[in-house]
Amino acid sequence: MEERQLIEGCIRGEPRARKTMYELHAPAMLSVCQRYVCNRETAKDLMHDGFVKLFTKIHTYSGTGSFNGWMRRVFVTTALEHLRRSKMMSHRVDIDKCDFQEVEPDVSLFEPLSAEDLFACIAHLPSKYRIVFNMHAIEEYSYQEIAQELSISESGVRSQYARSRQMLQNIVLRRVGAGLYARPHRNESIVRPAKKME
Repeated sequence: MEERQLIEGCIRGEPRARKTMYELHAPAMLSVCQRYVCNRETAKDLMHDGFVKLFTKIHTYSGTGSFNGWMRRVFVTTALEHLRRSKMMSHRVDIDKCDFQEVEPDVSLFEPLSAEDLFACIAHLPSKYRIVFNMHAIEEYSYQEIAQELSISESGVRSQYARSRQMLQNIVLRRVGAGLYARPHRNESIVRPAKKME
């Protein structure tokens, strides 16, 4: 079944189409949810909630742009709503007033990491920084979109993203230093992060 047919079947509420949609995308959407909550059981609950929302809202998909990208945003929104309810997105510190100087991260540190290794390191970020990092570096939300979603200033988002990159670099350094990942040889093929860190 082609994607457009599958979407149309879901719009009509056909059980077979919905089952196929779930089976095709559940593993990837579980990974999306787990990057925000870092707890597999909670992530599973959010994934199920996300599919309910997806099937309720799928008729609003305009057909322009990637359906996968549109769908991922449904699941990110579901995860963010959960975090708001659980007060994990409280920004008590005014990030704009933090004395923080952005330092360009050493991208070579990420060379020995597989995608799975990188996501494991991201999971060690404090929740506020992990959310911003995921939204910008992985889901490709703009700073302005993140600011609107999280109700903080755009400059605050930029500062928080910069801080999250530096924290991630420190996490990777500790894990490489502990021998969890081998340093690559010069000519060895490497795995890059999912998106180039700006």
